[in-house]
Amino acid sequence: MTDDFDTERWREELLALREEKDEFFAEHPQSPIPPDERGDFDGLAYFDPDPEYRVEVRVERHDDPDPVVMETTAGPEVRYERVATLRFEVRGTEQTLGAYRQGSEEGLFVPFRDKTTGQESYHQGRYMELDVEGDLPEGLPLDFNLAYNPFCAYSETFSCPLPPEENWLDVAVGAGERAYDSGE
Repeated sequence: MTDDFDTERWREELLALREEKDEFFAEHPQSPIPPDERGDFDGLAYFDPDPEYRVEVRVERHDDPDPVVMETTAGPEVRYERVATLRFEVRGTEQTLGAYRQGSEEGLFVPFRDKTTGQESYHQGRYMELDVEGDLPEGLPLDFNLAYNPFCAYSETFSCPLPPEENWLDVAVGAGERAYDSGE
């Protein structure tokens, strides 16, 4: 994190994003919350915002990306390319995550599991996306407070990629979305 990081502004923006997402999930026709559950939906569960989980990563670019086949929750496997390895420290422990793309998309897809998976967070893992256009930089911020559950966490009608074993962190990441409880 840089010295000019404004924690209060970051927190306000994060809470506003969460409120916007909760409204979308409650009201939008394309919400992953099943229509018969939306009347009782009062927002997603989140870990408290914690700037400690906003980390700077070193980006190891792969000029000749390796193909990675990911299993899904319900359906055929999907193929991605590992275009980078992200190296960072969280809670005093060095960690790595693969960052993936499909085809010509610009952003990076970062699915992961951690020690909260199946306990406090969704049992199949969570996702992050990094908005990166053009050449990958050598470093960038990675904010686990933006980690989110895939749509399959809310409804079995969705098929979602599962984080590959190389993206299973050996630390607890108490940031982002918690496991969804439909109240059933």
